[in-house]
Amino acid sequence: MSESKNIGSEFIPKIATGFCSGISRTCGMCGAVSGAIMAISLFYGRSKPGESVETCYIAVQRLMDMFENKFDSTNCKELIDCDLKTDEGQNTFLSNNLVDKCKDYTEEATKIVMSIIEDESLNSKKS
Repeated sequence: MSESKNIGSEFIPKIATGFCSGISRTCGMCGAVSGAIMAISLFYGRSKPGESVETCYIAVQRLMDMFENKFDSTNCKELIDCDLKTDEGQNTFLSNNLVDKCKDYTEEATKIVMSIIEDESLNSKKS
């Protein structure tokens, strides 16, 4: 997503690493959703303290609603039905090729983010 908006940095994949696998295998938010929030923040986020957060918050709320409406959750453990911090969960993930589900979640989260970023009503609110 950042490349499509001509935003590049070697730090982008680095800063996102800990958010993967349900926030580092803690059964938290789906990494695709976390990444999508970071993408929205990259586009709508503030650059300095004191700047408005409203447009970013509206965009993130839309993302969360749209993703949850499609998949019934934004929680990694609920989405893949296994606990990645356990050996059993890791084995379930691998043996059931759940990485394909994760790719689907990532693809859909990207589509949602792109639709939000292309929404002219939000862009007119961007400061």
